[in-house]
Amino acid sequence: MKLLRLAFAGALAFTSVVLPAFAAEDDYLTIELKDGPVVVELLPDAAPKHVERLKELAAKGEYDNVAFHRVIEGFMAQTGDVEFGDMEDGFNAARAGTGGSQLPDLPAEFSQLPFERGTVGMARSQDPDSANSQFFIMFDEGSFLNGQYTVVGKVVSGMENVDKIKRGEGGNGEVSDPDRMVKVTVGR
Repeated sequence: MKLLRLAFAGALAFTSVVLPAFAAEDDYLTIELKDGPVVVELLPDAAPKHVERLKELAAKGEYDNVAFHRVIEGFMAQTGDVEFGDMEDGFNAARAGTGGSQLPDLPAEFSQLPFERGTVGMARSQDPDSANSQFFIMFDEGSFLNGQYTVVGKVVSGMENVDKIKRGEGGNGEVSDPDRMVKVTVGR
């Protein structure tokens, strides 16, 4: 009997180490696009301040109708400029991508998590501590970003909808008549 209890305890310990923990319901964002929903699992253990910022802005409706202002084939789709990117309230195509929220910039939370297809990272200027509201979703692997940008999450469903986002032109990926995040909510 003692051996059976020991085996059972060992099996429980093994499953708690091997099986991934389930994320809390509020550690997901659902981004409604023109072609359907995209569900992002947020990673608060990797970037707690950045994840909290995304959830705060989403809960306030700040991301609703915000343009994908920079989209580069084979690289990423960038969005989240709540100041100049809201296509129903104050959209400024010439300035989209230069703004943020009214909240202060965040200190970098770099990790060892790799940038690969479906990774969601925070956009920033040359200053590592300048991320605010903008983020991007990777179309493909981007190892040159590893350790240089904050990883905040990963797409767990709907990547086929991300793949349909209108691409930009030129090296900077600026998009004329861009697609938008129709609605962004906390949870699945």
